[in-house]
Amino acid sequence: MSDTSGRTRVGFFPTGRVFSLPALAAAATALTLVAAGCAGGDSSDGSGDGAPKADATYSGVVPAAEAPAPEGFSKAGIQKITINAPEGWQTDKSNGTLCMRPPGESKCGYGSLQVLPKVAKKDPNKWPTKDQAFDKDEGWASAPDTCRSLNTWEDGNVKVKSQKLQPLVENEGLKPGLVYLADGLKANYRAWTVTCENNDTFEVRLWLLPLSDIAVYAWSVDSQYSALYDKVAESMNTKKYKR
Repeated sequence: MSDTSGRTRVGFFPTGRVFSLPALAAAATALTLVAAGCAGGDSSDGSGDGAPKADATYSGVVPAAEAPAPEGFSKAGIQKITINAPEGWQTDKSNGTLCMRPPGESKCGYGSLQVLPKVAKKDPNKWPTKDQAFDKDEGWASAPDTCRSLNTWEDGNVKVKSQKLQPLVENEGLKPGLVYLADGLKANYRAWTVTCENNDTFEVRLWLLPLSDIAVYAWSVDSQYSALYDKVAESMNTKKYKR
């Protein structure tokens, strides 16, 4: 910036160093950016205790590059959502859904893990967010009436006798029922035990970002992969997803 005489205006710091006004403006801008980057934080869940809520907003800090998939996994994705798929599992995309199928399963069903963008928006019953269905015993499915056990899921002709929401998991530093995802967001985690009319039982798991309307869904858990489901679901990164 120049005055009417064409000379560059200068400013003085207490140290006696001389700075031009453009340099001062650049320094002020840098300080503003630093302050903005430190201002991000968790939002409240509305309970008045300041506890973190699921799907909290990101901070203003520029994230590091996404880490590559660890050994034994490969990157899979849909609509710029990424997740670590176990090696040996097949991945399919259909109707805006990513399905990861364990070895030996030819259909997206028993044992599979699904990534569901716009889950409530696309569901006719607005499951699982409408009326906070994910917090109810019958909240394991949009239509919770058909058995999904290993012996019944393909025929789909056995009805459900009872269902029960499992106790909420507690993780250090979080409210019960919340887990961290790889992108730093907090997801609601729920699991159900369902009993069929033939006395078969099966388990359903859900990781839900209610504000982003994204879910990871273990449709019917194969117990041999019990710990793997959690590891895969919590690797989900949604930072590049267009909400």
